[in-house]
Amino acid sequence: MNAQISFLEGTYTLIHIPLDLYGLFLQPLLRVLVPQTQSLHVGGTTTSDEHVLEGLSPEKQHGFLNISVTPLECSVVCHTAWAENVFEPVIKSLPLHKAKAVTVFTDSYMVLSVISAGLDAASRVLELSSPLALAGIPIFFITTYYSDFILVPGRERHNVIKALHDKGFELSENQSSFVASSSRKNSTSQTSSSSPPGTPPPSNNDELQSRTFRLLQKRSVAPYVDDGLELVQCSGREISQHGDAYGHRSSLGRYHHASSAEARNASWIDKVDPKLYTSIISVLVSQPRFVSVTLAQDDPPSLLLDKTLLGMFSDSLVGDTDNILVPIFLDLVNLPSEVTGIVCGVSGRLVDDMSMTATSELSYLSTARAGIVIMPEALSTRALSILRPLLEQQQND
Repeated sequence: MNAQISFLEGTYTLIHIPLDLYGLFLQPLLRVLVPQTQSLHVGGTTTSDEHVLEGLSPEKQHGFLNISVTPLECSVVCHTAWAENVFEPVIKSLPLHKAKAVTVFTDSYMVLSVISAGLDAASRVLELSSPLALAGIPIFFITTYYSDFILVPGRERHNVIKALHDKGFELSENQSSFVASSSRKNSTSQTSSSSPPGTPPPSNNDELQSRTFRLLQKRSVAPYVDDGLELVQCSGREISQHGDAYGHRSSLGRYHHASSAEARNASWIDKVDPKLYTSIISVLVSQPRFVSVTLAQDDPPSLLLDKTLLGMFSDSLVGDTDNILVPIFLDLVNLPSEVTGIVCGVSGRLVDDMSMTATSELSYLSTARAGIVIMPEALSTRALSILRPLLEQQQND
């Protein structure tokens, strides 16, 4: 299996923001998006820059950041220091009933960066999530333009390493990149195990799929599409010495660029078209129907967005904007965050029943309260015709 997995440095926090409170969190969202704002004391706050700076590279680039605005929620994955110093003060300032509607997950997460050039698009999500699901490890999965990222609870570090190693993945074990075993809130986490007490992990993918769909039916989770919502996956155009840009999902590009002397000496914002950040800010201010922005230290910015927003980006994006994708939503608000196997179970059933080929496209976006399967329009219609009857049949049993 030609995949390379490494742990990004630091601990990360997952935040759920209801859409009716989105406007109250716009300023912290923008402050986190543009790290230069770490030096500002907005609103007379006394936030310590020393803490806010954690999680940034020397070029003030995020190790990892995802901001996703969907029809269901606003979801944020950011370094724990940014959650504590930027988001939590806003939450504490809200009236109690509004503060309770915002969820800052108590688990501290590790982020796994995956280069999977040897895995075809159709089976990539399944092959990467399967060993962790079978080991009973809860995950959040984020597909971007270049890479895949998997969030796992920090307390599961050793189990993650063993599960992936046993499955034949090559782990890049740079000790400086591993997360410390004692994380911020592990001792008070709402979850104490990866699986319900007394329930062993499934023994194979078939059993995992069966459990997944029984659980989805029990919690009244049904797949659906948002009428008229069509997405495109793009990347920010990188400005390099030769004026070229990254290619789609390159397995070598990000490491080649990151290792060059020019990349080491230049600030991250110097390498990206500044129009991109102006456009992202404009989109977030408008509270879009759908946008997911991912920043990772060795990749240019990646965007999955409503195609109607393309006009706001001018020529600052690269990608196949004619390749229209349709999101299939799974509202997981009634499921606890420690549930395992959703990503693998759903993607596995689709790969199996649709007899996907190496050229078939399937990606996945986990947000705080939802799972989103992303496919070309023709495939999404077929996927819904497979998933819906499965749940309806179980309802009648």
